[in-house]
Amino acid sequence: MPPAAEGVPWRWLAAGRVSRRLVLVVVFVALLLDNMLLTVVVPIVPTFLYTTEYEGSNSSVDSAQTEPAPPASKASLFSSMFYFDNTTVTVSGSTSAVELVNGTESSRPPQPPTSSPPLPSSCLEGEEFLAKENVRVGLLFASKALVQLVVNPSVGLLTNRIGYHIPMFIGFIIMFLSTVMFAFSGTYTLLFIARALQGVGSSFSSVAGLGMLASVYTDDFERGNAMGIALGGLALGVLIGAPFGSVMYEFVGKASPFLVLAFLALLDGALQLCILQPSKVSPESTKGTPVFTLLRDPYILVAAGALCFSNMGVAMLEPTLPIWMMQTMCSPKWQLGMAFLPASISYLIGTNLFGILANKMGRWLCSLIGMAVVGISLLCVPLAKNIYGLIGPNGGLGFAIGMVDSSMMPIMGYLVDLRHTSVYGNVYAIADVAFCMGFAIGPSTGGAIVRAIGFPWLMVIIGVINITYAPLCWYLRNPPAKEEKIAILSQECPMQPKNYTTQKTLRDFPLTDDSDVEAENAE
Repeated sequence: MPPAAEGVPWRWLAAGRVSRRLVLVVVFVALLLDNMLLTVVVPIVPTFLYTTEYEGSNSSVDSAQTEPAPPASKASLFSSMFYFDNTTVTVSGSTSAVELVNGTESSRPPQPPTSSPPLPSSCLEGEEFLAKENVRVGLLFASKALVQLVVNPSVGLLTNRIGYHIPMFIGFIIMFLSTVMFAFSGTYTLLFIARALQGVGSSFSSVAGLGMLASVYTDDFERGNAMGIALGGLALGVLIGAPFGSVMYEFVGKASPFLVLAFLALLDGALQLCILQPSKVSPESTKGTPVFTLLRDPYILVAAGALCFSNMGVAMLEPTLPIWMMQTMCSPKWQLGMAFLPASISYLIGTNLFGILANKMGRWLCSLIGMAVVGISLLCVPLAKNIYGLIGPNGGLGFAIGMVDSSMMPIMGYLVDLRHTSVYGNVYAIADVAFCMGFAIGPSTGGAIVRAIGFPWLMVIIGVINITYAPLCWYLRNPPAKEEKIAILSQECPMQPKNYTTQKTLRDFPLTDDSDVEAENAE
């Protein structure tokens, strides 16, 4: 092979490592796998726990009660026949030993059952078990977000010190271990540990990935488009996770969807090794703004709150909607995941569409409308009588959350550029904390609320919260810049801070007495 041909792969790798598009691909794939694992368990865990714990315990009791007696004498057979002849208890679906030895016994007409008629075959029994399972499943789902909530600030500081590449690769390793553990966990405790471990890996991947995008896409418009595409990976993971999990669990087995995800995670790790150079330490050249300083910024808090409450709605649906469907709609396993398909498709459309549109119509307005639609959609969910009635509310919910996410993620980076130091690890740690608070508070409290007052009232509570919070997005319409940042920033949206006026501003607007004095002082 000629030397020039041998050098082609290395030249491709060298070009790839400076390509912003390949960085976007890496972040897209990482968010895709993280959110596939996030949602693939949604239809699996409730039915898996019901099968292994409720049906398993009941079948063991039933087998002990219906255990066949040892061979008996002919006299005992006749005494058994006398016992059955003089009782009104009937056993459906079986043939007694008496019917086998006495042909006349089988010709007797069946006696009507004394108990109430059974539920439809597709409905699940055990109302009390399902009520308790709401809480347990909610805590299991929330464990990932709770762990992520704790780890995120540390990851933000770590990215400021060593760069984004190594934390991104650490996230891949932990996510791979978590996926394999999910595949082979057979108890609630092991599933809980696997879910919590996923939170650690997700924290490294999401904070490092979003911070890396913000650092390579410095233009606000390009950054908004890139964030929209990256969030499309998140949306695609949510889109195919739940339906993929429910179908694979129904027709192949519990371990199969997790083993497929583990294989895809290995491919993502190989891609990161080629593109990101995870052994390279590249600290930020400037010191980032501390997390606590950012948390005191009211504009960042408003943006973080919008992310938290809009995602809290779907977070509350994840553990409670499948169980509500099992109780009220008698839904089979495959429908439990398919119910989330409209939300996922519309979220994918919303993030890609409003990644571009939000910059034109105003990101604050896009977020305000999105939160209002989230609230209205949640109020409509309990009105559904079957899976088809969930298409409209879930579709509106996903589209509206896509509007909020694709607007707020670029706003977080824009606020740091505008009001703080342009280092993004900490601000996207805060964004991820807000996202995780929604997914921690939502499932953990949602199950308890459903058990106390019911699923419809849960939807009313979180719907009203979103509608009430929506007007606060108006404050993000024109956030003021810090004075020391004004001279070095070229704003896409016009801003007029108090003590910053230009000649164009003096021509466009009528002058006041104060502005005349300022103009004379400037001359």
